[in-house]
Amino acid sequence: MGAFDDVLTANADYAKHFQYGGKSGVAARGLAVVTCMDSRISPLEMLGLEPGDAKILRNAGARITEEMLRNLVVATHLLGAKRIMVMGHTDCGMTKATDDDVHDRTAASGIDTRSLDIGTIRDQRATLERDVLRVRSSPYLPKDLVVAGCIYDVTTGLVEMVVPPAA
Repeated sequence: MGAFDDVLTANADYAKHFQYGGKSGVAARGLAVVTCMDSRISPLEMLGLEPGDAKILRNAGARITEEMLRNLVVATHLLGAKRIMVMGHTDCGMTKATDDDVHDRTAASGIDTRSLDIGTIRDQRATLERDVLRVRSSPYLPKDLVVAGCIYDVTTGLVEMVVPPAA
């Protein structure tokens, strides 16, 4: 059995009933969600969205990095996003280690990652506030963009608004 046979078989079953082929690449609800790559997060389902409603952008810790800003430029200027939800989550692995911990662990495998900014999170709420501010103050994004910061609780399924949209 090949390394990806399980997911390719599941995809073939999915494709038999696929119904989104006619959807546009534009965010129908004008929303972009920046969230973590944690597989416990299902952004469309938890926010009452359908495929095509929003741009879903993920990385470790839901951090606003240079790469994420580039993605947000595309989402806002080309793909219809008018509002951005930056959404961290409880029990995030990025809050349980330091950059040095990650570098030490990879070094133990013979890999040097010290040139990478890992972006671990010491204080999740303060980091979320800074990341929302980074989006709001970006010279590359529309000035009328609505940005908020939330934390998703992986135990209850609830989303808490931590940084409300600016007045």
